[in-house]
Amino acid sequence: MTSNRNLILFSDEHWFNLLPLTFTRPVCELRVGIMTLKEKWKYYLNGTCSDITQDYLSNKYPVRIEEDNLLINSTFLPNPSLLSHIEAMNLMDALFFDDELVAARVDRSTLEVLQATGEGFSDLRNIILNEDAILDLRRITMPHHIFIENGKEIIRDFDIITKDRESHPISPTNTILGTQPIFVEEGVWMESCILNATDGPIYIGKEAVVMENSVLRGPVSVGEHAVVKVGAKIYKDTTIGPNCKVGGEVQNTVFLANSNKGHDGYIGNSVIGEWCNLGADTNTSNLKNNYLPVKVWSYTKKSFVNTGEQFCGLIMGDHSKSGINTMFNTGTVVGVACNIFGDGFPRTFIPSFSWGGAAGFTTHQLEKALETAEVVMKRRGITLTENDREILTHLSKADY
Repeated sequence: MTSNRNLILFSDEHWFNLLPLTFTRPVCELRVGIMTLKEKWKYYLNGTCSDITQDYLSNKYPVRIEEDNLLINSTFLPNPSLLSHIEAMNLMDALFFDDELVAARVDRSTLEVLQATGEGFSDLRNIILNEDAILDLRRITMPHHIFIENGKEIIRDFDIITKDRESHPISPTNTILGTQPIFVEEGVWMESCILNATDGPIYIGKEAVVMENSVLRGPVSVGEHAVVKVGAKIYKDTTIGPNCKVGGEVQNTVFLANSNKGHDGYIGNSVIGEWCNLGADTNTSNLKNNYLPVKVWSYTKKSFVNTGEQFCGLIMGDHSKSGINTMFNTGTVVGVACNIFGDGFPRTFIPSFSWGGAAGFTTHQLEKALETAEVVMKRRGITLTENDREILTHLSKADY
């Protein structure tokens, strides 16, 4: 296959399994490690990327079809053996794992038939993954998989991003522990902090700010233009996405981008979408008092399902907010555009466009939600586009 190939990322029914995080994006736009799933596949396969996603998202994320198209199931994380299978594919080949499509290389007409009817696989030559690929096969098919895989992906992404490059100098006011690498991009401000790279690397993105007395224990990623507030305690396997502001105590959590947890309070084993704000002293429980596995709400099953994980905190969709002193119970799932406040623990599933807390909820009116989103995004120099408005409008009326 040649360079600059046309990559089309898809996720099929797993888009529903990853709600509420995928209400506002395709699966491939989720961040796991330092990079998004799309950025990983684009790097490894050296191509241009577009998405096959839900109809109401397609204006913001249009698909690009050419004469030779490589379809990739974006729930799979790249690994060397899987990549070797994909690189060896010829036109009209399809790669499967347990009867599920992993990748396919198809021409324009075949892809258009597949899109329109879901048929046409009979014309493809089926290839089955070998045992080597299966042994290291890791996937993102549920929200909690993001923080489970995050530490490994920080390490893998770190090697990609820093290959054959030198870190910018680290100020001598900082204390460095451990022997794993630390990489600092240009424009970073970081003074009087402790960087513990004993268990994994630490990556600090372009023009990020890590304020004094912060402690980072790798593997950790701080995205470009992100801010780590004074005295923050950032534990291993945590990603602070681009433009986020994070303080307090954070453990094994992924902030996708553009969200704030600017004050004290604990969050662990969680995933926070974009344009979220956790008010001062917001806390999340990530462990049940009886130490049993955590159950979380499944939009697909319309019921609570067992994650099989002992630790699971908060999953929060885009544009949701919590007031000061909010307490989230173990395994809480919050939809899009929620405003949560008040005493006590709110319930562990909060549907999109909810307004309230433990005392009860009303509807967060669409126009108010759009007004808030516009103000919040404008503060970061970003415009709430017509596509964004259409997505939020759709979600305010949808029955998920």
